[in-house]
Amino acid sequence: MPTIVNPELWDRFMYVDKRLDGVQAVQTLSRLNRKIPGKDDPFVLDFVNDPEDIYRAFKPYFDSTSLQENSDPLMLERLKHELDQVQVYHWSEVEAFARIFYKQPDKQTSADHAHMQKHIQPSVDRFKAIDDEQVRTDFREKLNGYVKVYAFLGQIIPYSDPDLEMLYSFGRVLLSYLPLDRDDTVIKVGDEVSLEYYRLQRVYSGAIDLKAGESEGVRSPTDVGTGKAKDKKALLSEIIQVLNERFGTSFTDEDLLFFEQIKEKAIKNDQIIKTAMANPIDKFQLGIRKLIEDLMIQRMSDNDKIVTRYMDDPDFQKEAFPILAKAIFEAVHAEAAEHRPN
Repeated sequence: MPTIVNPELWDRFMYVDKRLDGVQAVQTLSRLNRKIPGKDDPFVLDFVNDPEDIYRAFKPYFDSTSLQENSDPLMLERLKHELDQVQVYHWSEVEAFARIFYKQPDKQTSADHAHMQKHIQPSVDRFKAIDDEQVRTDFREKLNGYVKVYAFLGQIIPYSDPDLEMLYSFGRVLLSYLPLDRDDTVIKVGDEVSLEYYRLQRVYSGAIDLKAGESEGVRSPTDVGTGKAKDKKALLSEIIQVLNERFGTSFTDEDLLFFEQIKEKAIKNDQIIKTAMANPIDKFQLGIRKLIEDLMIQRMSDNDKIVTRYMDDPDFQKEAFPILAKAIFEAVHAEAAEHRPN
């Protein structure tokens, strides 16, 4: 029976449904926990993060805070020069956009938004016309980095170059119009997808105690690149461990071989390869679920007990499928990277 919460208390709850790391975790949770007279203690229901991740995020700020590296005030000039060279935008468009954007509030008109869009659209069109995907990715990541670095350094360094400020404002708006390099035509999620069931399980509940000790430094922006946060790679051996822990089964390494065989079969399937290359992992999972079931049924004689449990037990399938799908997804991309010309 689910707990019914009084709607009047909902504003005291925070539900975390995406991963928080580093300063993002500190800012999000600190704002929630900010103390003011008469405010009740909030309740955080976290579906994603491990307690250790939150501990590591807050630890550098608990004892004493120091910068491990100095920020480079010339970074913005270098980034601006690199962005200019791609010629996605023309500087006349940035200036025309800025003349409208920086109007006094009492002089702005209802048509100004359309006029700013007119100066943004040519840059969007030029970006889309770039044939090289890597060039598009590098430009988008550098522009995103420029906007973030300016927002940070602009608070502590009095820049005298108005061009840096204009590109910051122009870039913030332009980023929202630049398409991502992914093909969403393979899978279309519409009204036919609906939630059929869910399971609520308490994994951990308690306080995260920060203890005094050696201080840890925090990092300021020192570089901009295309690096992304990395999750731990899901090994197929996790399937056996997770299923045995959650369902009291006694699968062995021999049963693991069955999942390895399914993976090897899947990464040679043309439809699965196309789906993996054209979609992010979440849509990839939606697109291959039926294909994985078909592959399992084809090999049912190899391991009848796993296939039967997988097909008949939705909870069992929900635990095994995401790990298997991620292993297939990563294997397809690794194979493609090996054969990609340098």
